[in-house]
Amino acid sequence: MRQLDPETPNLARMYDYMLGGTDNFAVDRQAIDRLSELVPEAVPQARVNRAFLQRAVRYAAAAGVRQFVDLGSGLPTQGNVHEVAPQARVVYVDRDPVVAAHARRLLDDAGEAVFVQADLLDADEVLARAARFLDLDEPVAVLLVSILHFLPDDANPQAMVARWREALAPGSHLVLTHAASVAQSRSGGGGKVIHRGSSRRGGTRSPAEIRTFFGDFSLVPPGLVQAVDWRPDRPKLVSTRPLPGYLMGGVGIKD
Repeated sequence: MRQLDPETPNLARMYDYMLGGTDNFAVDRQAIDRLSELVPEAVPQARVNRAFLQRAVRYAAAAGVRQFVDLGSGLPTQGNVHEVAPQARVVYVDRDPVVAAHARRLLDDAGEAVFVQADLLDADEVLARAARFLDLDEPVAVLLVSILHFLPDDANPQAMVARWREALAPGSHLVLTHAASVAQSRSGGGGKVIHRGSSRRGGTRSPAEIRTFFGDFSLVPPGLVQAVDWRPDRPKLVSTRPLPGYLMGGVGIKD
């Protein structure tokens, strides 16, 4: 079956391996092992990203949110939304057919979680399909975790996120992480972002640019910060070395 080709690395399975999962093939593990030699921070950054997702989901659930949409979800494994908030309804969305093939199998016994194969940039289509499972008149937490920096400006991800903000009920949460350059994430300020790639091809954006995705949603303290610093579960040790590449994270609430 082409979707489950064990000879071709797949990003979602590679990410699963970085998180310590088992839904991956030898070719995926080999690719990540090689990546780790070239970019030692890759695996730690993936785990920072997943830890942020878990904290943000717990925060939203504690605030009474019982519905989640994970856009660009990848494989729903290793402490993902339906495991962190087992009483909630969860819609995972990804367009990758490899992800779809794995995800539907993984979610067979998940109960309140479903998978939708769709292009997250088609917000109206995804909203319509999510509405079959969720009540959009009630608060929903929308997750865009480590996905927006893969979307170039000419794909207009700003419009997609704005459509979700418009459609959501008051009390809804917008959760996102986004890659930013080291200098920009430290300063938190404006100026020209230092891109890994042009924003026309995707890549890092400045904190000011990332903040615009929240629109008029109120940012939960501490605001848009390095993901590792967003409501950490434990104090940061003085000896902890910062990762060379920074991931900004934040949660906004619709008033």
